[in-house]
Amino acid sequence: MAEVLTKGRGKLAENVMHFGRALRAAGVPVGPGRVADALAALEAGGFEHRRDFYHMLAACFLSRPEHRPVFDQCFALFWRDPQLLEKALGLFLPELRQPGEERAPKPGESRAAEAMTQGMEAPPAREDPEDPGEEIEIDARLTMSTEDRLASRDFEQMTTAEIAAAKRAVATLSLPVRPIASRRTRAEPRGRAPDWRATMRQAMRRGGEIGDIARRAPRIRWPALVCLCDISGSMAGYSRMLLHFLHAAANARGAGWSRVHAFTFGTRLTNITRHLGQRDVDEALAAAGREATDWEGGTRIGHALEAFNRDWSRRVLGQGGVVLLITDGLEREDPERLGLAAERLRLSCRKLIWLNPLLRWEGFEARAAGVRALLPQVDSFRAAHSIDSLRALADALNRPDDMGEKGRLLWMAPR
Repeated sequence: MAEVLTKGRGKLAENVMHFGRALRAAGVPVGPGRVADALAALEAGGFEHRRDFYHMLAACFLSRPEHRPVFDQCFALFWRDPQLLEKALGLFLPELRQPGEERAPKPGESRAAEAMTQGMEAPPAREDPEDPGEEIEIDARLTMSTEDRLASRDFEQMTTAEIAAAKRAVATLSLPVRPIASRRTRAEPRGRAPDWRATMRQAMRRGGEIGDIARRAPRIRWPALVCLCDISGSMAGYSRMLLHFLHAAANARGAGWSRVHAFTFGTRLTNITRHLGQRDVDEALAAAGREATDWEGGTRIGHALEAFNRDWSRRVLGQGGVVLLITDGLEREDPERLGLAAERLRLSCRKLIWLNPLLRWEGFEARAAGVRALLPQVDSFRAAHSIDSLRALADALNRPDDMGEKGRLLWMAPR
């Protein structure tokens, strides 16, 4: 196939083919057909400036807006940077930086560098002829381990290998919960409360002679967990990882939940509870993807919450359920409608927890209309962008007074 694509087209065709392979390795769905389209477009239109070349390749290789950051980083590394190997490898090797030189990697930069350096070997260390015997020792006792860095890293900034490792780590997480205090009781021989009615019934069978006193104990009742996950385009980098987390919670034994219900929403609400019940996570998410047809599309949060309140609230929240609302709050419709739907949802459940990946930014403020409409209606507002944030969620579920960042943001919200 490679010979067919590049035959008679020169060195540029080979570079375009290798560029397509790098994009595919970085997670962008590029096949031989798109490479052929790119070569045909370059032959037909030609290019005089770098921006023409960029837009031609982008038109042929990109089909979704969330792939643009990865494409930009691959394009810069492959076609422009003369120190490609050295700088790409530098993203993975430990670096000594001066204070003030740190910078956060751009979205897709790590995956782009990993794809560009795939199959390459790191350059050998250069020896100094003047000091052949000098050795550098690094004290790593206080440095972070690989697991610690992975746990605190943003899902959006992870490489493909780190994403695979994060999925394995997320599969081991659990969401333990305490039972709900109930005034109803059940028969229990070792219970503390005496059951006089049962005692008298037993005595009547014995001719009025009272033997052992029957006892009762409080009935144990476990809440249901209901997850509403935003799968719109702005949540694409997080929704898949969070669905892995929900699959682990749905299949965990001994977590305490009576049932785990999962719904996705973008432009419409979809129930994927039965799909997450499959033991294999890949098969479960593939089935959920076929069921939900609005992946990586628009966002209608208010419409989705209204549909849930109308069609599913009484079915799944009848036992004091806990609701996890996973969204960035970027509503495109009427925020007042969103606030009313969120208020009704809060009154229907035991606790409403909002998980927002945008909360990873230290300077996050409640300025968007959708965020301002949702924030007063939730019981807790927490981040959901890393493994550490998901672990913190498990601790927060057992604290009834936990508010997360809600109090701070309400105090800072513009009036």
